[in-house]
Amino acid sequence: MVPLDALIIVDVQNDFCPGGALPVQGGDGIVPVLNRWIARAQAAGAPIVASRDWHPEDHISFTSQGGRWPAHCIAGTPGAEFHPDLKLPDEAQIINKGTARDRDSYSAFDGTGLTNDLRRHEIDRLWIGGLALDVCVRATVIDACREGFEVHVIEAASRPLSPESGQKALEEMTRVGALIERSREHLGAEHA
Repeated sequence: MVPLDALIIVDVQNDFCPGGALPVQGGDGIVPVLNRWIARAQAAGAPIVASRDWHPEDHISFTSQGGRWPAHCIAGTPGAEFHPDLKLPDEAQIINKGTARDRDSYSAFDGTGLTNDLRRHEIDRLWIGGLALDVCVRATVIDACREGFEVHVIEAASRPLSPESGQKALEEMTRVGALIERSREHLGAEHA
């Protein structure tokens, strides 16, 4: 990782971890991997961005409103907090998404100004992990590729809702130009 890289951590929130309102199986297992990546990013002087769902109580995506998902990550609630073991530094940029009641938003790039922020810092390569691989990570990666960034998906720092949809998401992300990072050397294992 170098200063022209950025680490993007997608939605590592309590509601997406075991015990949460919309848990991803093993979702909390990515936290130690991400913490090693955070340490590497800090050592390299690379920006760290963390997105989070930050929904109103009556968000359109909730089943109570005719949507697909149970109520989750309601702004200001414990479920919307980042996982307590995630070691986000104070200087990390926090991106809120899904804040409008009548509009769903899966990607950290969707209406957040993130592209402009990264361009302003002359970032050209992104390393992305988080939850869930086949939902918000997928959407973030696809948008990042469309914006022209070199995108690396940190597979060990992501978990899907299901193995089948996770595999499909990896294939789709590869088709749009993302690189799937599987090397242990690049997982920050030297910092473990």
